[in-house]
Amino acid sequence: MSGAVANLAISLGAMQVARKIPFDDPEVLNYARIGYVATQLTLLGIYYYVSMVIKKKNDQTVLKYVEPPSAMAPQEEGKLVTTTVRDYDLAEVSKLLRAVYMGILMMAFLHGYMQFTQPLFIQSLMGLKGLYDAKPLAIHILGKPAEGELKRPFKAAPGIFGGATGGPQTDKAAITEAEKKVGGKKDD
Repeated sequence: MSGAVANLAISLGAMQVARKIPFDDPEVLNYARIGYVATQLTLLGIYYYVSMVIKKKNDQTVLKYVEPPSAMAPQEEGKLVTTTVRDYDLAEVSKLLRAVYMGILMMAFLHGYMQFTQPLFIQSLMGLKGLYDAKPLAIHILGKPAEGELKRPFKAAPGIFGGATGGPQTDKAAITEAEKKVGGKKDD
């Protein structure tokens, strides 16, 4: 099952469960708030720990790939990216942290301003699902080898309908072509 389909299934299932929870009871609502805050603090703590492990490993292996053009400007050429494994992994953890922060902001609006209560429960579950899917966590904390789906640069997850998304190109021909376009030197 693809990640998008799993997210949809979890969301729909959580919505059905959330309908049965009596959020109008102040005690239940406070437990939902505590659960949400605990989940978010756990996510932030784990991602911070992952970034510390990445910095401690300090893997300076060079990573070259051609970043695909953005969806907003598909006629543009891909951009050559030369980085290290350390910097790439830190950038990925930064993306995960931004997703947590955006979720907190969204929840502050939905629950704090709009007074919706069910998203507290749903977002707590989705946060844990995001932790399960975090590739840097799998590599650096769980010790899985960086092969297959965990090979850097990480491929974008397919969409909900399984559409292929153009991920980064790592083949030597694409990298050489991009180096020629920017006037870079070819390293062998």
